[in-house]
Amino acid sequence: MARDRNTPDRYSTALGRLMLGALIVMLLGLFLLWRIDNPRIERLRMEITDRVIPNFSAVTAPVTSAVNILRSARSYTRIYQQNQELRRELQQMKAWKEAALQREQENARLLDLNNVRLDPKFTKITGVVLADSGSPFRQTVLLNVGRRDGIVDGWAAIDGIGLVGRIAGVGERTSRVILLTDTSSRIAVSIESNGQRAMIVGDNTSRPPLEFLEAPETVRPGDRVVTSGDGGVFPSGLLVGQVTQTQSGRLRVRLAADIQRLEFLRVLRHQPREIISNAGDLVGVQLSNPSGKP
Repeated sequence: MARDRNTPDRYSTALGRLMLGALIVMLLGLFLLWRIDNPRIERLRMEITDRVIPNFSAVTAPVTSAVNILRSARSYTRIYQQNQELRRELQQMKAWKEAALQREQENARLLDLNNVRLDPKFTKITGVVLADSGSPFRQTVLLNVGRRDGIVDGWAAIDGIGLVGRIAGVGERTSRVILLTDTSSRIAVSIESNGQRAMIVGDNTSRPPLEFLEAPETVRPGDRVVTSGDGGVFPSGLLVGQVTQTQSGRLRVRLAADIQRLEFLRVLRHQPREIISNAGDLVGVQLSNPSGKP
């Protein structure tokens, strides 16, 4: 029984040796076949090559495809990485562009502010807008100039083009400006085309209405509106805006100042005109010799 169990192992060992010997003989034959220099052997080699190579190409095609796919995957990975880098650079360039545009707009506003033609008798203080009220019922802004800079309640505040509002509340380092659009704002103005007096009444809209016009029919859209100086609150001649007309026929003012984008404001030092109640005050120096004789 032990001999029967060992019989298959001997057969497999003998078969393996036989196959190994056959493989060695075949390889040796192929080696000799490829090394023999004979025309007949050369033709045989060519026939074997013609028959084997096409089939070998078909066998290696999946391997070639796999290699190409691997190369494509690596190329795609590199392209993806480059795309991500370009995206990051594009975001940085957008941020730089936005910063450059903001600086350009800021410089333009400062240049406009410097180019405003004012009466030489007025002096001014330029302040930066710190914040606004953030309330739909009260339209004010806060400036970084105050009592230490000589700011006084009631002074006019303008941007690079036109009137914005007036100072209403002064602290040591800050002051508050009530905008023309605020409901508590009342500004005496005149229409340049005919000199007609009116009042701009704030109503929390970007285009406050014109009130108390004596002859509204003589006012045309596009007429310039300036401060009249009545009441001594504001100096006369400050640009406020232009007349517009709604579909209902109501006259309003399109403000020259960009109320929605205030960054810098110029506060005008304006002293109200002296009110003379006594005619004798007109004489500045008493004449010691009224006759004029020597």
